Amino acid sequence: MADSKTDKKLPNDPAGEIDTALVRQLADILNDTELTEIEVERGDLKIRVARELTVAAAPVQYAAAPVQAAPPAAPAAAPASMPSDPATIVSRKGEEVKSPMVGTAYLKPSPEAPPFVQAGDKVKKGQTLLIVEAMKTMNPIAAPRDGVVVDIMVGDAQPVEFGEALVLLEE
Repeated sequence: MADSKTDKKLPNDPAGEIDTALVRQLADILNDTELTEIEVERGDLKIRVARELTVAAAPVQYAAAPVQAAPPAAPAAAPASMPSDPATIVSRKGEEVKSPMVGTAYLKPSPEAPPFVQAGDKVKKGQTLLIVEAMKTMNPIAAPRDGVVVDIMVGDAQPVEFGEALVLLEE
């Protein structure tokens, strides 16, 4: 007699070829790793198992605390570093250090600490400019070369997208 675990077939499978044990193994692989989907093909059979991750809620709640705790001068400084006039943005010269991931940018190692860098600071290649938190992991963003910080283009605890300019270094 065959093992009932491997003989189970999915009810909507017209050919009766999909093994539920295989689907469960693929789901276990997703749970044991940081993968969000996995796909297997065997001949004409193709199985894709995926899971949906929702991480936006936690960073948004955390981001509100530093803004409320900031001194009155801090909110006024953020708009100055992020001009809304397109002509100003186009006229900037320098190398943009871009975000390698989606996450939340933090300009300081902790809410009460001074920022990693400020406009006008000289930096060395490899020096931490800021951090981007993604999936509860703090990822340091390092200077790609020696230079001078012309502008910090994001605010503290600001959500950032992949490829978004974070810091402008002098050419």
